[in-house]
Amino acid sequence: MKQTYTRTLIACYTGYVVQAIVNNFAPLLFLTFQSTYNISMGKITLLISINFIIQLMTDFLSAGFIDRIGYRASMIIAHAASAAGLICLPILPELLPDPSAGLLIAVGIYAVGGGLLEVLVSPVVEALPTKNKEKTMSMLHSFYCWGHMAVVLLSTVFFALFGVDNWRIMAVIWALVPLYNLFVFRKVPMCTLTEEGEKGMSFADLVRRPAFWILMVIMVCAGASEQAVSQWASTFAEQGLGVSKTIGDLTGPMFFAVCMGSSRLLYGLYGEKLNLKRAMILSGILCIFAYCMISLSPQPALSLLGCGICGFSVGIMWPGAFSIGAAALKGGGTVMFAFFALAGDLGCSSGPAYVGLIAEHAGNNLKAGIQWAVIFPLLLMLGVMMIRKSYDK
Repeated sequence: MKQTYTRTLIACYTGYVVQAIVNNFAPLLFLTFQSTYNISMGKITLLISINFIIQLMTDFLSAGFIDRIGYRASMIIAHAASAAGLICLPILPELLPDPSAGLLIAVGIYAVGGGLLEVLVSPVVEALPTKNKEKTMSMLHSFYCWGHMAVVLLSTVFFALFGVDNWRIMAVIWALVPLYNLFVFRKVPMCTLTEEGEKGMSFADLVRRPAFWILMVIMVCAGASEQAVSQWASTFAEQGLGVSKTIGDLTGPMFFAVCMGSSRLLYGLYGEKLNLKRAMILSGILCIFAYCMISLSPQPALSLLGCGICGFSVGIMWPGAFSIGAAALKGGGTVMFAFFALAGDLGCSSGPAYVGLIAEHAGNNLKAGIQWAVIFPLLLMLGVMMIRKSYDK
């Protein structure tokens, strides 16, 4: 691959770091938001849901305009929205009469950026002249995990040194990452998925393929399986396990991110030796085991270990579904990636919301919510088994 395209690939890696920032910085502050702004658990759940619902709406709408305005313009818009939302996060709650409304608006702004990035980054990388697409795709998605880890580690160090009351400064610091990458994407070379004069599959073409609908279900379950634990890991460690915020952030979401990133990195290095579908089924089984370990173990240390095992188990679900889809639906193009991202974000929204609602009805018992989330890896495994029968149809 030419050196200039290497710069494009690095910018795409950074794009997933940006998405990790917009998805995982605010969850570190859920208890801070509750105490500072007197926000209920239900409104905290709404912050998670609105983030992924707007990302989902962006996924849906982007299928109609990305090819028209081009990948470069869309990337610039995505990074600008991500930066603006992060900057608004500490500002709007102080300006508006209802602080929760200010948080919701800020989350909604950066959710537009996150949604566009989810649609754009994978097809941009898929279009680059790389030799092993599955390996490159898994390596790409591992950077979401490294970004997640960096968000937790650097934010936790900042809070420990300067106090969590200064979280507003940290939000602005994180906004510098998408601002930097915005200028990078103004110049790097970019390719398209289709050759000049060639047209990718339309949505009407996709919906006639059984594999498309099965893959949509798999993507929903991949997103839900991941975020059902990831979004609540910090709160779970602090409340359910009775540890401090610093220990909770390091042993909850960061441990989860390290294990998920390691899983994707290993697949990126050695994936050509594995049967992807079989690996995804085994991942679903391991995910169920992890959920049971988190929710049923009487020992806090074992529950925290379960968070890490869960991170490792869900690592290949999302990039694996993308790779299977790209192979099964050749010529799917931007529309296919947009709807896969839509399905994944639907899962990212429904998974933690499902856990939060069950937890609220169980007296704010997050263990109960996580226990009932086993439905997601179960459905994912069923979908992977079914795709074998419709792969070539």
